[in-house]
Amino acid sequence: MTELNELDDLYQEIILDHYRHPRNQQAVEAPDMQAHALNPFCGDEVDLQARMEDGRICEVCFKGRGCSISQASASIMTELLKGKTPEEALELYSVFRRLMFGEDISEEELDGMGELGALAGVRKFPVRIKCALLGWNSLDDAIGEYAKANG
Repeated sequence: MTELNELDDLYQEIILDHYRHPRNQQAVEAPDMQAHALNPFCGDEVDLQARMEDGRICEVCFKGRGCSISQASASIMTELLKGKTPEEALELYSVFRRLMFGEDISEEELDGMGELGALAGVRKFPVRIKCALLGWNSLDDAIGEYAKANG
């Protein structure tokens, strides 16, 4: 087996693991942020909740239904967001969007994405990019609403 095939297999395992065993599914008590995202083309959905403490995301969860890509991406996202400021979370979202749309990202940015890098192959399938970004779009909406309310 070639090194590239082994890497593809590893990435597929990560995606399937997060799809079959999504992380952070429990509801957040008294969330400071929440949003709903829907992909009208396929019906995938993600509901995101997060609680802030000392300017950082201390607790985050999602509930959703849909394809393995949308649900795995949301699961990985919730793991990466803990301890981040809203600004850091939006920067991670920006890096992930750039990756999805085939733009250059640095090695440092790629390292900061953790398991999210397993979704890099999605960019070869433009129709699936919306799936990978669905949870992140809900994050963007949630942070926007939070910023308006807490100006």
